[in-house]
Amino acid sequence: MTRAAVNPPLQLLVIGGGYTGQRFARAWRQLGNGALLTSRQAKAPSYPGSWLVFDPEIGAIPTLEELAGTTHVLVSLPPRANGEDPALLHLGELLRHLPLAWLGYLSTTGVYGDSGGAWVDESTPVAAAQGRSRARQQAEESWLESGLPVQIFRLPAIYGPHRSPFKALLAGESRLIHKPQQVFSRVHVDDIVGSLLHCQKQTASERPKLINVCDDYPCPSSETLGFAAHLLNCPLPRAERFGEIAPSLSAMARSFWAENRRASNHLLCQRLGYKLRYPSYRQGYLACLAEERGADWFGKGELGAAQSEKPSRSVT
Repeated sequence: MTRAAVNPPLQLLVIGGGYTGQRFARAWRQLGNGALLTSRQAKAPSYPGSWLVFDPEIGAIPTLEELAGTTHVLVSLPPRANGEDPALLHLGELLRHLPLAWLGYLSTTGVYGDSGGAWVDESTPVAAAQGRSRARQQAEESWLESGLPVQIFRLPAIYGPHRSPFKALLAGESRLIHKPQQVFSRVHVDDIVGSLLHCQKQTASERPKLINVCDDYPCPSSETLGFAAHLLNCPLPRAERFGEIAPSLSAMARSFWAENRRASNHLLCQRLGYKLRYPSYRQGYLACLAEERGADWFGKGELGAAQSEKPSRSVT
């Protein structure tokens, strides 16, 4: 019997091949498995990966034949404003005919609502106040009721290479906003990827239905922006008080600042045993800048020192 017959490649379907989905598909392929990704538009032949068009608005729905052999699914699409999930609505029945071992759904820690800066974990009742978060909450419920092997991954602010503060800082487009006691949780995209890979390997009976994926260190955005400016050796923009500028912010920006919470990763890191690659923004920002500017941009000594140094716990 051949090795391929004993341990055949797994086939991943990423519904919504955006920033995180592409990063996950790349890591999946590096393990010797296959991956398909969906997009609303056909990708050029030179575009990396194997792509299917999925756009229900124009009737472009992958067929069962195109999805044949899919064993794992990652859903990275936002729900509609009414909480209806287009992936579940238009692909759910097809997915039930596939040999699925795991389906990961990327949600948001916004479903917890505002905790006033207190810690929230998977046992915290959901209390989404923002429209987008309420839609996510409804989509979570629909997926969990689907009968598919679903795990919900609740994510805070996502950053990573080319989605970091550096470009805006250098262009003079960053804003240093001060709101007393405000903190944000965040996570590097590669820790999302690592968490997904870690969790899908567990048996179905071991998998929690809900998991927060975040780093160890919720903190003010002023702290992270200050560190980014330090790395670039560039000045910070002038500080602005949130109360004075709130009326001038977009509705999305105001909703971002309206809620204050610390998301706990205890379940993921302590109970499930996942080890974060980037426990705080310090290690993560250094890795982002190294990837954006070339792996040798930092000397190993400086990178190692920064990785071992704990951020201060100051809250502004």
